[in-house]
Amino acid sequence: MHMRGASRARRALAMIVWLTAALPAWTLEPLPARLDYQVDEGLNINRLLREGGVAAHLVLRSGTDPRILIAFPAGDSGVAVWFAHRADKVHWALAGALRAVHRLDRRGRALNGLVADATVVAPELQIREVLLSSVRVLRDYQALGAAPAAVATKPLLHGRTLSWSRERLDGAAGYRLTLEVTHGELQGERIRAGADGRIGLRITGLTGETPLVPLAGGDLLNELAATDSAARDTLAFLAYREKLLAGSWRFQTYFGRDTLISTRLLMPVLGERAIEAALGSVLARLSPLGEVAHEEDIGERAVLDHLEHDGTRSAVPVLDYKMIDGNYLLAPVVSAWLLEDERGRRRAAAFLAAAGGEATVQRARGATLVSNLRLVVQSARAFAARSDATGLVALKGGYAVGDWRDSESGLGGGRYPYDVNAVLVPAALTAIAQLQASGLLGPYLTSEDEALLAGAAQLAQLWREKVPELFAVRLSHQAAVAAIRAYAGAQGVAPEPALDALGTGELRFAALALDAAGRPIPVMHSDEGFALLFDDLPATRVDEAVRALLRPFPAGLMTGVGMLVANPAFCAAPLQESFSRNAYHGTVVWSWQQALFAAGLARQLGRPDLPGAVRADLVSAQRVLWSAIDATRSMSNSELWSWSYADGRFAVAPFGSAAADVDESDAAQLWSTAYLAVRPAVVVGSVLGTRVAARTPGGMQLAAGEAPPQ
Repeated sequence: MHMRGASRARRALAMIVWLTAALPAWTLEPLPARLDYQVDEGLNINRLLREGGVAAHLVLRSGTDPRILIAFPAGDSGVAVWFAHRADKVHWALAGALRAVHRLDRRGRALNGLVADATVVAPELQIREVLLSSVRVLRDYQALGAAPAAVATKPLLHGRTLSWSRERLDGAAGYRLTLEVTHGELQGERIRAGADGRIGLRITGLTGETPLVPLAGGDLLNELAATDSAARDTLAFLAYREKLLAGSWRFQTYFGRDTLISTRLLMPVLGERAIEAALGSVLARLSPLGEVAHEEDIGERAVLDHLEHDGTRSAVPVLDYKMIDGNYLLAPVVSAWLLEDERGRRRAAAFLAAAGGEATVQRARGATLVSNLRLVVQSARAFAARSDATGLVALKGGYAVGDWRDSESGLGGGRYPYDVNAVLVPAALTAIAQLQASGLLGPYLTSEDEALLAGAAQLAQLWREKVPELFAVRLSHQAAVAAIRAYAGAQGVAPEPALDALGTGELRFAALALDAAGRPIPVMHSDEGFALLFDDLPATRVDEAVRALLRPFPAGLMTGVGMLVANPAFCAAPLQESFSRNAYHGTVVWSWQQALFAAGLARQLGRPDLPGAVRADLVSAQRVLWSAIDATRSMSNSELWSWSYADGRFAVAPFGSAAADVDESDAAQLWSTAYLAVRPAVVVGSVLGTRVAARTPGGMQLAAGEAPPQ
């Protein structure tokens, strides 16, 4: 009795020591309020909790392949159990609220997580696989059905409870998953239902990874942000002082491109601390050459990387630099903050002077930024020497991906992406010229840098004038009509709305990419949104892009459930198959791409130099686009969705619910929260919108005396 009491005392003392050690990070300011919300999407019940040192996303997947998964932002870690395939569908339900819990492992180290009670209507569940590791490991198993042998864990059976527990591979505090059968019967790794055909489970998931510190209150959003509670909850779950998470459950860590695009779209409504945390996280992860890191492997995923490549059990993060688009997003986003936003202008010098270089060499952010600007200008000079495709920015050797369309078939086999070359390179060069002219970079530039960057403005003009023509696709009216009829028939959609909107002249649009020989890949795409937001295009190009893309699918990209990110109606049949509605970057709707296009339309309408006819087309496009966005508001914080078509109407199909879908959508996606800043225009008077008295933070038009739409 005395020994048991001493043991309890030691454990209590260890918990007090841990809590005391954790206090500095969590008591600098009042703790943010508990966040607990649910998103039901397709086959998944998603419940997201953040309270104190716990942040966790519980996923209960129904259907014929049931699953329980808990993902933690801490260390990008997670625990999951997959059950055997069933002929009949099962249906999960949550019972009561989630509970944040804190435990100690056998060595007295802190574990944080949640407890949830759930029921499932099924005669039995047979456990197929259990994994406790990095979310990357869970994500890869979900997609590929394989996991590293080193993370295998055997269960412990005790009465009505199955539990799995292990340390991280480097000996750090690890993970624990417990399933207690509260209704039904446990027989080994088979769970049988009670007499009523139901199974009850108490699920406990824990991680030993270090918690992140949430951004909350005015640090996260200012008073100009929309009141959309779902978007606010999503952003709050994904935003931390250390970094912004790309999405949940599958992307619960830093992604450079996602951070930059989201920061640009949300900038008017983000708090200063959130903006600088986001930009600082990107600068801190630049390569010595100035490349923006795409993704980071941290926690146990980093340990696995080191075991594979150098035989050590190091947990030093491993950064991925295979993407090219982030390199050209950094300068425009930094310029928007330091030069265009009044708050950023006040803080510019201090922001650049603060330490925040590569993880191994701490130096001023300004010096780190210059390494990226140097990379951009050097890479752009090749096109000045030879103004053909060989002078463009290509995907890195050995990779089929390099921009946001980062599935293997997302660029249709292209090597030179449109968004990078026709938009982001000239936008980055323009931003570099503006930053240099501001004088802010002075303390960080050598004489060689000054000479190099001095050519940025001239290079930007060259790229802006010459590159888009390389991507131009032109089809005769007859060829366009034939392609639309054939593709509409193959997809089972009515061709008449598309044909009626086609007009009588040739069809023109920008190719998705150029192939290795410099030939345009004739897939229509939504990446003109980048051009609308980041550049002042010639009026004819603005009008051409908007008219083409907002025609009804398959003449354009518009459907009743949103703007598709690709339309392969005009390419060869074999390539069309790579852009199906089951493909990750196929004929599907990505929420943030609509927000990007909407923000771009608003930016172009703010220009005083556009002819009235072009303005009329832009205002009409706004109405069409916002009508589609409003029709799918329940999906707007999700990553993407697909569609079905019947009786002349499009309907939303959650991505990942169909057996043919290549993956599943995240229920919480960082860049999909852009609608907190990007909101509809209130057009005054005629369709031309001749009088604008005010603007919302995202540049939306407002009538005199109008409040921003919520």
